[in-house]
Amino acid sequence: MTHIPNREEALELLTTYTKNPSLIIHAKAVEACMRYYARKHGEDEEKWGVVGLVHDMDWEQFPEEHTKKTREILEAANWPEEYIRAVESHAYLTCTEVIPESLMEKTIYAVDELTGLIRTTALIRPSKSVLDVKVKSVKRNWKNKRFAAGVDRTVIERGAAMLGMEIPDLIHDCIEAMKEVAEELELKGNL
Repeated sequence: MTHIPNREEALELLTTYTKNPSLIIHAKAVEACMRYYARKHGEDEEKWGVVGLVHDMDWEQFPEEHTKKTREILEAANWPEEYIRAVESHAYLTCTEVIPESLMEKTIYAVDELTGLIRTTALIRPSKSVLDVKVKSVKRNWKNKRFAAGVDRTVIERGAAMLGMEIPDLIHDCIEAMKEVAEELELKGNL
């Protein structure tokens, strides 16, 4: 029988397989963006948030099997296929061939990399806070490929296109989402 997981279960799974604090913060940033977009589109906020939280849970221990190991773990826990497929789709063209199709899948694909760019932008500010990050600051850093070099801007562009959104609007929404949980993301800073 399919099991509908909640945030507590997702967080427990995440922290079972992920010990690196930065990866846990990344998962929470993606969760925040997913919850924000679920509210914006009248979707199930808990479902979208849970998917965001576990999307990279196998990355630390099984980078060569990224998303494949998560599928095994979530299937064993009887999670719905919709959740598992969304997790797989976030790594489209990097680790999987699972094309993002649903709104939830397109959203996680679009926001995953972007959260890293926003976090890095916040951390170089004198305030060390996401609370005063502006879209133009993120866009300015976007052009510098050495800045947050691990962030694949092409994925963000492709994701925004899938959602029919302009990049500045996507950045704006993700900043707003991350502001909501700034303390949990260690981005409250010293304003």
